[in-house]
Amino acid sequence: MLEIKNLHASVEDKEILKGIDLKVNAGEVHAIMGPNGSGKSTLAEVIAGQEEFEVGEGSILLDGEDLGELSPEERAHKGVFLSFQYPVEIPGVSVTNFMKTAINESRKAQGLEDMPANEMLKKIREKSEMLEIDRKFLSRSLNEGFSGGEKKRNEIFQMAMMEPKLAILDETDSGLDIDALRIVANGVNKLRGKDNAIIVITHYQRLLEYIVPDFVHVLYNGKIVKSGTKELALELEEKGYDWLKEEAAV
Repeated sequence: MLEIKNLHASVEDKEILKGIDLKVNAGEVHAIMGPNGSGKSTLAEVIAGQEEFEVGEGSILLDGEDLGELSPEERAHKGVFLSFQYPVEIPGVSVTNFMKTAINESRKAQGLEDMPANEMLKKIREKSEMLEIDRKFLSRSLNEGFSGGEKKRNEIFQMAMMEPKLAILDETDSGLDIDALRIVANGVNKLRGKDNAIIVITHYQRLLEYIVPDFVHVLYNGKIVKSGTKELALELEEKGYDWLKEEAAV
């Protein structure tokens, strides 16, 4: 589904990604771990097409299609979803209205008519119940006054509604207490399927106790220096990241 080949990216002439190779198949969950400044969030934003980053060389393919020249909106319409580390507040726009607009814009890009109102309401009801979201929550302004856990749960709700091919969760566990973490992780697990893929970006192994990945990759100084199964995350928890300097130097 996703294939990244020799990806180099920089911002303000500072190279951050220094040759990333990554392949993610449909049905898989991949975790990307690494210390601060290693390039994890940059990788997520480059895949999503954030325009402040300049791709020097390499390619990003989704189902064989090169995303290189596509805008963030076009990539979203192709099925790329990015859960932000710090979701923005949009006063005056309810969660429900935001989702209606997002879904219908995506349908328009695919040459489809707006989703019928009754079908939309049914979908909203089903997904909110699946994620244990109170209906009153859906009438609130998007992220305005939301706690950290509410913001993250809202993003998983957006993911459930949009049904992307590729979901990238950038530090979804950041700032969450154990109850919020469990609810968010349960939502992600319910959305795993044979036709989609998920990339989870995290510092800590604790999230991976709830969202068990098929593969774990360690990003260090702009490169993937080690890949393995979920046991690699346990090793990182025990040893930290300093022992990977030798791997990065190779």
